[in-house]
This record gives sequence, C-alpha cells and structure tokens, in this order.
Amino acid sequence: MSHKLWSPPSGAHTNIDDFRNIITNKYRVQLESYWDLHEWSINNISEFWEEFWIYSDIKYSVPFEQVLEEKKKMNEIPRWFVGARLNYAENLLRFNDDRVAIYSCSEGNSTVKKMTFAELNENVRRYRAALQHVGVTVGDRVVVYLPNCPEALIICLATASLGAIFSSAAADFGVLGVTERFSQIEPKVMFGCNAVVYNRKTHDSLVKLKDSVLALPSLKYVVVIPFVSDYSMDLSEIPNSLPIDEFLSMPADKNIPLEFEQVPFNHPLFIIKHRLQSNMKDGDILFYFTAVSWMMWNWLISSIALGTPIVLYDGSPIVPDYYRLWDLADEIGITIFGCSARYLATLEEHQISPCTHNKLESVHTILSTGSPLHSRIFDYVYTNIKTNVLLGSITGGTDIISCFAGVNPTLDVHRGEIQSPHLAMAIECWSEDGKKLENDSGELVCTKPFPSMPVSFWNDPNGEKYHRAYFDKYPGVWNHSDFCLINSVTRGIVMLGRSDGTLNPNGIRFGSAEIYSIVDQFNGEILDSLCVAQRNPTTDDERVILFVKVS
Repeated sequence: MSHKLWSPPSGAHTNIDDFRNIITNKYRVQLESYWDLHEWSINNISEFWEEFWIYSDIKYSVPFEQVLEEKKKMNEIPRWFVGARLNYAENLLRFNDDRVAIYSCSEGNSTVKKMTFAELNENVRRYRAALQHVGVTVGDRVVVYLPNCPEALIICLATASLGAIFSSAAADFGVLGVTERFSQIEPKVMFGCNAVVYNRKTHDSLVKLKDSVLALPSLKYVVVIPFVSDYSMDLSEIPNSLPIDEFLSMPADKNIPLEFEQVPFNHPLFIIKHRLQSNMKDGDILFYFTAVSWMMWNWLISSIALGTPIVLYDGSPIVPDYYRLWDLADEIGITIFGCSARYLATLEEHQISPCTHNKLESVHTILSTGSPLHSRIFDYVYTNIKTNVLLGSITGGTDIISCFAGVNPTLDVHRGEIQSPHLAMAIECWSEDGKKLENDSGELVCTKPFPSMPVSFWNDPNGEKYHRAYFDKYPGVWNHSDFCLINSVTRGIVMLGRSDGTLNPNGIRFGSAEIYSIVDQFNGEILDSLCVAQRNPTTDDERVILFVKVS
C-alpha cells in the first residue's frame, strides 16, 4: 500500500477547482473530483482545449475556426486551432507595468537583480529592432550559446515576436555539442558570452565561441554579451562578431515600436499548463534550476504570461555550500522551487537539512524532474526540507516541451509516485503487445492527440523520422519510450526509466549515437564498440559504460 506524505489543505480551493466548476456549469455534467474532470477532458479533447484557451485568455488577432482536425488520426499529426493567428511573445508580454518579472543572479555575481515587466518589454523591443535591422524575419533561426541569464529570455521573446525560430545551447556545452545542435538549422544570428563562472572558476567562452562560429557558415552576425564584466571582450578572432551594445545601437530609429508578427498556431510554439496543474496565483514566484538548453527553461519562462515572476540562476547549485539555492528561496521569497531528482539525491547523500538551516516560509511546492524520483528521496524531502510542502515529481519530455503527468494540488502525494496524469493527457501503461496494464511495468503511451506534439522534425519533409520516433511500436498511438507502472489504487504513476537507447546519467539525457560519433573518429584503432547504461538498484542512479574492441 502506498504511503501518503501530503494531502491538500482542508478547504483549499485551486485553479483546477475553478476550471472544473466552469465545465460543470457550462456542459451540465457532474464532475465531483479531479479524476472525473480528467476523464471528461480525455473524452472531450476539443471541448477541453477550447475551454482552456478561453480560461487562459490567449491573445490573438484572428480567432480559430476549428480546435482540432478531429478526422485525422494522431499519427497524421492533426493541426490545432486551425485559422487562428497569434504570437507567443505577445502572450508572454501581456503585462507592461512595474511589477517584478525576473529575479536574476549567478555564482559570479550573487547580488539579486530585478527586472520589471515594463523593463522586459523595453528590452525585447530594443533587441527586436536590432534583429529586424540585420534582416531576421519569419522562419529565420536565431540561436543563443549562453548561461541562464535575462538576455537569453529577452532574445527568445524578441525572436518569437518576429515569427523567427529560437534555439539554445548552454554555455557549458562543448564545441561539438554546439555545432551538432546548430549546424542542421543554419542560424542567421548567434548570441554568445565572454565567460562564465562555475564552481568558483572563471571559464573562458570566447575560444569555444570562435571554434563554433567557424563551423557554422550560415551565421551573419555573432553578438557577444560581457556576462563576466571583468573578463576579456577581445573579439578579433571571431568572424562577424560585435559586442551587444554595438548591435543594439545599429538601428537608426531608436523608437521602433514593439510589434508582434501574427503566425498560425502550428508555427513553432508550446503549451504549458502552469495555471491548472501548478496552481499558480498572484504572489507566486517560480524558480527552476535549469540551463537554457533544457526544456525546463522553456517551461519556466512561459509562466510570465500569468504575471508570475521567475528566478534565473546560473552557476553551481552547491557553491559556496549546499544551501545556496535554499538561501536564495529565503532571500527572494520563492514559492515554487524546481530542481532535478539528482540534485535532491545529492543533498540526501550529503545529509543536508534545509529545514534546520533555512526558514522556507514561502515555499509551498517543490518540483522534480530529469529522472525518476526515488521513494527514499520523497522521505528525505518531507523529513529534511519541509513537512507541509507539495512535492510534485513531473514527467514529460524535451520533444513535447510539456508534461504528461505531474504535480496536482487537489490530490494526495504518495511515496515514490507521480500524482496523476495531467488534464487532457490520455496516458496509459501498455504491454509489448499493446494491452493496458495496471500494477505492472510497461510502456508509457498517449492515446489521443495533444497541442504540444511537435509540428514536425527538422529536415524530415515526409515525416518518416517523426513517425519512427513515436508511432512505430504501436501504430497510431504515441509511444514515449519510458517505462512506467500505474498504481490501480492511487492511480499514481511510478517512472522506471527509459525504454529505448537514450542514456540518462544523473538526469542528463543523451543518445548513445553521440558517443559513437566520437568513437568513429578513431578510424582503424577501434574495431567495435558498445555504449550501455548500468543502473544501481539501490540508489536508482545510472552510469554509462563504453565497451571497445581495439585493433
């Protein structure tokens, strides 16, 4: 029997309750619980997403004619909100006042800086004008090779406002990782930095930036931000480069207004249900320890559409000590604290006890993802961090930039389990032969379409790679290549790791092909190789082992 660790406070009223009341009254149905609402949502997919569009107050210039191409099967990638014209950045920048939008700090500069929504809008306007001046337009690619800093968010929104496409690599990526990610999309503009500080050391970024730029011939402009103020900004060896101040001063008209290119809904975009599943309200401050290259950064920044301030942090999470992020929570008043499962496991291994070191008065929710959260870490959180906190283990994917299942303020937290599927996510656990399972391990599948399905794969005109990735195993049904188990009593979900060739040491996922591409460079010296994962059954950690046969 699952051990209950947290229950919703008596009398608590959530955004999910508000939404459930809307559906109950409008559609005259009896929905007494979250599970009733979830069942209605997966049986009425179009109606659910239409109501969520209205509830979220999506900004648009042209309304949709059809919520979903219902006659198309899931593996035919049906379009959503057909006919609508809107802009992602316009929705995130709906507020333009003196409330705080961003708190930011880094290991190299621990002073917390604030940026208001008005200042964010003005910065996006300036960056947009400069990007437009150098010829960026709808469909062009703009990329960043940056730490988790406000400039990355500003560039993302400026890019989106033009209808262009944004991609990112973290500042700690090596040259190979950067070029493999960016070469295929042929970016027009890249933003980089001079250096970063991590684990008490300043790490040069200019050499890596130079080598990356030399491998990306499509780049017309390389814009460099002095992230470390007292470090070199010598750009003489980086082709097509200029410092950020010079780039922003290029447009002759300094008062070009901030406008938003209206694009179809199936233009690159993502849907994140912060308002319902995360129960975000006035007064919340969201933090997630992430890099710009992880989908949790996209997840994090989207919450400003609700007026929720976000916290951006760059650097080691354990410098000067293991309490660094919890001190930040106290200083800023973070209410929703997000991190990886591996980070929590590290705290447990080092016997760190934030409950005795910090106040944590404002924190009401702790979120974890990146890898399965081990049962004993649930115990650790409630014993050593905070007893009356909602611990939400969440699962989804980089590919959908969203969650299949996760935090739920209306349900109990059970040891080792994700609380529930998210609304309108028709997920099940299937056997190898496609039978629905309970209390037994199987493949995580989703049987009905959802708006955050990828529109397409890059350089995959016929959709062959897309279909191989998700629809080969169970025709017409999304297979996410995750092992899971669904508890028939609690209906909670236990994640059991990846079921495909993806490797996942310490919550950092990468394909074995990335290892093989390096091994292949030793032509003639290595005859054969095999890259596998090995899981520790006690700690649930994973390490990667490479076997080689030498000549």
